Amino acid sequence: RNPYNSIQVTEYSLDPSVVDLIGFCTKNPEPMLKYMDLLQPYGMYWYVTITPYGKEIEPMVPDKARVLSTFQKLSEIVGIDSIGWRYDPIFLNETYTMDYHIRLFTHMASVLEGYTKNCVISFIDLYQKVRKNFQKCGLWKKKIVCILVRQ
Repeated sequence: RNPYNSIQVTEYSLDPSVVDLIGFCTKNPEPMLKYMDLLQPYGMYWYVTITPYGKEIEPMVPDKARVLSTFQKLSEIVGIDSIGWRYDPIFLNETYTMDYHIRLFTHMASVLEGYTKNCVISFIDLYQKVRKNFQKCGLWKKKIVCILVRQ
């Protein structure tokens, strides 16, 4: 069902013979682990977003250590070439400083080493919808600075 036009409904065959790949984007892959046997006939690619933010920014996201552990389990199931890590969006404020991001990114990267070959980072774009959604956090009023992590 089209979320912008509830009358419009499109049906697709999900037979493995006609599906080349299913892409998943999530901040919490744990609920899907119990269904991995059902997904085995399909090609899969998983993007798991793991950021360093607390409950004031991501109230529904499980503890980071738990998500990192789940990422490792998922990687062992689907393989290192079928899973990527997203560290985004990056923003800076009094709590989430450049040093904080460098420290947490370095830690997460060490935990995920050997479980993925891919990490995507991006910086927050303050589009009108983002400003509206982040209003409670006050981020839209603050200067956002981008960081670059070098090794």
